Amino acid sequence: MEESFKPTSLKRKFFTPGVIVLALLALNGVVFLMLRFVWGLGAVTNLDYQHPWGIWIAIDVACGVALASGGFTTAALGHVMHREKYKVILRPALLTAMLGYTFVAFGVFVDLGRWYYIWHPLIYWNSSSPLFEVGICVFTYLTVLYIEFFPIVAERFIGKVKLKGLLSFLNRPLDLFLRVLNRGLAKTMFIFVIAGVVLSTLHQSSLGTLMVVAESKMHPLWHTPILPLLFLLSAIGVGFPMVIFESLIASRSLKIEPEMSVLRGLARMEGPILFVYLAFKLGDMAIRNTFVFLNEVNTASVLFMIELVFGVIIPLRMFFSEKVIRSKLGLFVASSLVIFGVVLNRIDNFLVAYNPPYAVRSYFPSIGEISVTVGFIAMLILLYRAAVMIFPVISLPAKRLAPDAKYRIVGSENEK
Repeated sequence: MEESFKPTSLKRKFFTPGVIVLALLALNGVVFLMLRFVWGLGAVTNLDYQHPWGIWIAIDVACGVALASGGFTTAALGHVMHREKYKVILRPALLTAMLGYTFVAFGVFVDLGRWYYIWHPLIYWNSSSPLFEVGICVFTYLTVLYIEFFPIVAERFIGKVKLKGLLSFLNRPLDLFLRVLNRGLAKTMFIFVIAGVVLSTLHQSSLGTLMVVAESKMHPLWHTPILPLLFLLSAIGVGFPMVIFESLIASRSLKIEPEMSVLRGLARMEGPILFVYLAFKLGDMAIRNTFVFLNEVNTASVLFMIELVFGVIIPLRMFFSEKVIRSKLGLFVASSLVIFGVVLNRIDNFLVAYNPPYAVRSYFPSIGEISVTVGFIAMLILLYRAAVMIFPVISLPAKRLAPDAKYRIVGSENEK
């Protein structure tokens, strides 16, 4: 008989030495953000007319969108395909996707020269632009993610709204509001789940469409008419490894046991997904004869081979190994390699392969750009840690949540 699991908030001490380091990195990023908004992009970044985008687009946006794909892949698996076994990972994956897309949207906001015009795509439609489609889909999907997360918020606060002092009169209205909205969403949530999956497939592929438009500005190793398909397949391919990676990291940080049977199930599905991606990748190279560019030893060819070998081929073999799948370390390494491969792929497409005409110098990110990106990552981790301590996100075995066992799950005996 399968053990039943129940989502619960984790009672842990928030501040640890690692959290303090992350907070300092986040604060450093905020400082450079303030300088960017006061003095403009030129004061903080190494961007210019030849290099209009840098790591804020390549990493904060392109990589962020891909790595947040665990939300729609697990939603499709748990809700659309009704694989009940995997529902224990839906909430953590949803939270990761929601935070990831929030920072993706903020990354676009920060990178815009005239950031105060970010609302323009909502009013001034340009249906022939892939950027317009990406922007609308990301904005809509982010809204869907917050709607999907609302029942978790309602579960945490229904019957527990206890404002004090002058605001105490709002307790009953707020509780009623939570109950009514939660009841309404319970009947219509399937619409938002399906919409989230569809929207994700659209904008994941459209990021590839954006680079197809670049055409002669891109290196032939990466530029291909099927780039939208490759972007979508790689996003699907990194979805499950990202969930595995996040689950193993979170369980170690929060001192809980990961649900290994669920993670092994995801790992067994990952091998075929990577095989399909690799088949399209190599087939495209064979049809277009772009493998001839690998005869030249340069930055592009070396990075392409690293991306293909370490990001696809090696983890593909690992995910077909039962010994690897049954090992926490093996799962962590294999998932990390897939994540590394997708991150490198997006950096290669948006920075390495992209060669703007008439460029008189090469681009390398400034200290400010690196600080903001690292600060975003640190803030995302801090918000995730805070969220799982406030809201019932992480699922634990129900039998261990009895009053006499509660503190043995979330901490040591001396924390009782």
